[in-house]
Amino acid sequence: MRYFIELSYSGKNYFGWQKQPGQASVQEVLEKTLSTLLRQPVGITGAGRTDTGVHARQMFAHFDFEENLPDDLVHRLNSFLPHDITVYGIQRVNENAHARFDALERTYHYLVRIGKDPFDFDFAWQVHHKLDIERMNEAAGFLIGKKDFSSFAKLHTDVKTHICDVKFAQWERDGNELKFTITADRFLRNMVRAVTGTLVDVGKGKINPEEFNSIIAQKDRSFASGSAPAHGLYLARVVYPKSIYLDE
Repeated sequence: MRYFIELSYSGKNYFGWQKQPGQASVQEVLEKTLSTLLRQPVGITGAGRTDTGVHARQMFAHFDFEENLPDDLVHRLNSFLPHDITVYGIQRVNENAHARFDALERTYHYLVRIGKDPFDFDFAWQVHHKLDIERMNEAAGFLIGKKDFSSFAKLHTDVKTHICDVKFAQWERDGNELKFTITADRFLRNMVRAVTGTLVDVGKGKINPEEFNSIIAQKDRSFASGSAPAHGLYLARVVYPKSIYLDE
């Protein structure tokens, strides 16, 4: 039987989601805890690969287990997992359901703090410069649609296409905090951080919105700005078709 597990985590203490030799990862910690509680090796597959330091407010992963799960498994997982990983629920899904490939869309948030604040240093990009959010939103509007986002893609990856369908991209301001929300059917490696870094340069006046649009059209990473720091990025939401869930 296949199960989807819903969780969130702070990425501060991890070298990303995916297991890698000699480095702490969220996937490894979760697999070890599940395997201990279920008393057999359990492998899990995540909805995506968040990089070192990136957080997830909502992440899904799937795993297989031949028996019904203990009723108190979620409670026991949270008792054994470290404080920076929380499990919210586990649901049975179709045996072919896949946490990565069945996702219809993903939403990311990026948090920017204007000025210095000791309490969110690890959870937002602290920018010591006024930003023009209206110009940033004007530029963000050019992201909408089905386009080639090679200008914001990590080089030399094994993806077959750089085409993504961006459905929403907008900045909001709450006092000294700015939040960028972007939703798409898929994202390229480093794409949100590269987009954010370039939009912040729009906000600083280094790039105008029309130049941002031309950066997209160039399909060349060298034309975009540097990537925003990882610690301001959050995987916020992953949406799946209801048909994959057996308990709905």
